[in-house]
Amino acid sequence: MSDTTTLAVEHLFTLTAKTNVAAVIANGPAGTRAIVDASTGSFDGAKLKGTVQGPGGDWVTVRANGTMKLDVRLVLTTEDGAAIYMTYLGIGTDGAKHLRTAPLFETGDERYAWLNDVQAVALGASDGQQVTYEVYRVL
Repeated sequence: MSDTTTLAVEHLFTLTAKTNVAAVIANGPAGTRAIVDASTGSFDGAKLKGTVQGPGGDWVTVRANGTMKLDVRLVLTTEDGAAIYMTYLGIGTDGAKHLRTAPLFETGDERYAWLNDVQAVALGASDGQQVTYEVYRVL
């Protein structure tokens, strides 16, 4: 078996959302929980383009070793008015400079129904005021 693996992907969009810590619950049993508002922003790609609209956010758990467990739910609204629910779990390291997630999508809009069967992966980073992801469809 080779030490190198290639994952076949197609770029879906770049997503950027403003972030604001809404609440912190320190020293819980799983770590410190931060609820981060991420309900405004935009996404842009060859097949998808629009805005991030509230409500939406990240229920982050900062674990004892400093890594972050991400639990995000967002509503994407396309330029042509379709509503798409995007949810993902993931891991953040190095103070959120490296974010790795696995997005899933739900929509009832027939124009974007193909998203309901997509498993995506995303690579991103946050500077504390906004988060940016490159989102890819796994082929």
